[in-house]
Amino acid sequence: MTVSRRQLLRFGAAGSTAVLVGAAAVSSERFRAPRRLGDPFTLGVASGDPTPDGVVLWTRLAPDPLAPDGFGGMTLAPVTVDFELARDEGFRDVVVRGSAVATRELAHSVHPEINGLEPDRWYFYRFRAGESISPTGRTKTAPRPGSATARMRFAYASCQSWGYGYFTAYDHMSAEDLDLVVHLGDYIYESAWVQGRAGSTQRDLADEAFDLRGYRMRYAQVRSEAPLQAAHAAFPWLITMDDHEVHDNWAGDHNGPSFDVYHLPALFRRRRTAAFQALYEHQPLRIAQLPSGPEILMHRRYAFGDLAEITLLDTRQYRSPQACGDGDVVTDCPARFDPDRTILGARQRDWLLNGLTSSPSRWQILGNQVAMARSDYDPGDGEALGTDAWDGYVADRNTLLGTVARRGVDNLVVITGDRHHNYAADLRSDFSDLESPVVATEFTGTSISSGGDGEDMSDVGRRLEAANPDLKFFNGQRGYVRVELDQQLCRTDFRVLPYVHRPGAPVTTRASYVVRDGIAGTTEAWRPDPPVTRPATPDIATDALPSNR
Repeated sequence: MTVSRRQLLRFGAAGSTAVLVGAAAVSSERFRAPRRLGDPFTLGVASGDPTPDGVVLWTRLAPDPLAPDGFGGMTLAPVTVDFELARDEGFRDVVVRGSAVATRELAHSVHPEINGLEPDRWYFYRFRAGESISPTGRTKTAPRPGSATARMRFAYASCQSWGYGYFTAYDHMSAEDLDLVVHLGDYIYESAWVQGRAGSTQRDLADEAFDLRGYRMRYAQVRSEAPLQAAHAAFPWLITMDDHEVHDNWAGDHNGPSFDVYHLPALFRRRRTAAFQALYEHQPLRIAQLPSGPEILMHRRYAFGDLAEITLLDTRQYRSPQACGDGDVVTDCPARFDPDRTILGARQRDWLLNGLTSSPSRWQILGNQVAMARSDYDPGDGEALGTDAWDGYVADRNTLLGTVARRGVDNLVVITGDRHHNYAADLRSDFSDLESPVVATEFTGTSISSGGDGEDMSDVGRRLEAANPDLKFFNGQRGYVRVELDQQLCRTDFRVLPYVHRPGAPVTTRASYVVRDGIAGTTEAWRPDPPVTRPATPDIATDALPSNR
């Protein structure tokens, strides 16, 4: 049987149809792995986008993940990758077997989509290529829609610059009792500004990524990290993107703050095409997320029984360019209020509002990239606001939060990345009126490594707390956020590390906040005394106003 290039690309994207044990074998041509392939599973395994009856699995064959050509040490030939999924870690009770074809067109990555599974159940999976067997991953299906679901725990993370420090936070995350991980963007950085890893012998990829080879190298570098691999293997992930997957502060067809040729829209679309393909090649995404040139569908929603619905936003691809500069902090910018400026785009905004107002779930969790709460950096009589976040797109924010107020959407919790800080902040229907009702809560999570070691409190934090009465908590250390939901309560724990410039940091809960069913706004549940020690290295991200690098 001859398989066309188009068929190979599809096999590599979605995988061939999974085979239930005992059913007839899939009829497809097999492609042998090279005999001297080495270990092809250096980038680990992953799963994601869980539904009540399935998940998508992922791996990429890369015996030499940082090979300069970006192909991971693979040859031109396609390779058949077998997979199996079982109810037990020993694979004695296998429920699904199948195969996918790894091709050079997609950097020998595969994304088999598994269906027909039992809801709300843990499974184990692994891959085989030639004589090599991958590490074992664990994944979980979602509860059946509308089914009584008493409890759910997930963590979320963002901003993992390799050069700034070690990914120790993922060692601790993988040991948590979680159902799911959400990643809110800046999974890679297109360029490295600093080398902050003590004792590291791996070369830093200092050149900025512009083409497919460059972006593949960035993902391969990050994906080679053992703590990140462990967290991917431990839980299914939901993944969206922010700016650094392409370029700092990019917006729609606008390249962001750049003076190179990529400020030309046609060339920037070419750059987006390369960045989106590399993103897809390295993440557990379904074929619905396979890019079409410079476009990729990243906004989507997932329900978890009657307890929660998680909606992932895309605040980059459809937005207007930033007002009054490229996301700088500004003191006078009437363009922020222009009703024609958007951070979501009309179609995504309508999709979001319709979903929020029609969902029967107890909790609405909104996976968002940039700060939604008003963030004034001037504690005096004036105001200083960044225009890359929702402060630069006031009309869309007012439409979203005003609709939540008018239509009586209860229990909206926004989870956000980007800032390299931990925040807890209430969201009002209109931030120009401090008497307007609180309608939701935003919990912004800090970075995994970006910004260096960090510190509990900084000058930026003191200014923010003084200028923003709806800001309940600030912290500038590295880490992740853990969330526990039940039918009465949403509890958020800010999990922080004292340093990332070297491995081995312990983790502690810096503070906990709760949102109660039917009561908008958050209250502090627990917070110890602040640490008194200074960080080992300065937090570069918080020494200036402000930076999401």
